[in-house]
Amino acid sequence: MTLLGPTSHTYFSQRLKLHYADWGNEDAPPLLLVHGGRDHCRSWDWTAEALRKDWHVIAPDLRGHGDSAWSPEGNYNMQAYIYDLAQLIHQLKLAPVTIVSHSLGGNICLRYTGLYPENVRKIVAIEGLGPSPSRLEERRKTPWQDHFRKMIDDKRGLAGRQPKRYESLEQAYARMKEENSFLTAEQARHLTINGIARNEDGTYSWKFDNYLRVWESVDITHEQVAELWSNISCPTLLLYGEKSWASNPAEDGRIKHFKHADVKMFPEAGHWLHHDQFDLFIETLQDFL
Repeated sequence: MTLLGPTSHTYFSQRLKLHYADWGNEDAPPLLLVHGGRDHCRSWDWTAEALRKDWHVIAPDLRGHGDSAWSPEGNYNMQAYIYDLAQLIHQLKLAPVTIVSHSLGGNICLRYTGLYPENVRKIVAIEGLGPSPSRLEERRKTPWQDHFRKMIDDKRGLAGRQPKRYESLEQAYARMKEENSFLTAEQARHLTINGIARNEDGTYSWKFDNYLRVWESVDITHEQVAELWSNISCPTLLLYGEKSWASNPAEDGRIKHFKHADVKMFPEAGHWLHHDQFDLFIETLQDFL
């Protein structure tokens, strides 16, 4: 029998209507796939197809991304993202859940796991620890008030900026390939088709909210984040691309905050290693899960 693709569902969090893709097999253990910034849930399709026979795979769109609603006030802070994730797990009764996450999604999911360690069975985070210690140290040289003012200026600039419009899908596809040269033509086309919406005038724009281009300046401290990491009690796998800009926690010292974490490097892979080295990624997942 040919397996069908995912079904689309919604749930509510802080009055926002948020979307998730459900790949069926509800009698199997639940597995969440959580995407990164300015991405969307359908970027996990290949992973979901590889795992759906053994897992009940659910892939949410973060607020402001994919087919989820945009925040009306344009705020996208970590507390809101974590609350959305907590609501999804609570409303669907997924705990204890297994999580595979990428980048921003990894940051969200690791913090959630530190808050509710009993709710997560195992977690995989692809380059999800956020800025490296050296970048954080560099950031501290600038007064926090300056960062705050810059955020205000940047948001004010975005308020007058229209989303980029592409005359054709081919133009958007070319931009996707430019963003990640490791992608195959098939991958880039799939990510483009599912990550773009058609405007009323016939042009195309990415689905994500433009305000996502500005990071919130106020967050909990790095020491508090490290404390959440140290609360994680389940097996943890941290994945990194050899050719990525992200800093390896086994080398920069952040691994010391985790009780049960392993780090694995992927050769010939960048920040989107789950696309760049898909076969190795799936093999690694299946061994870990």
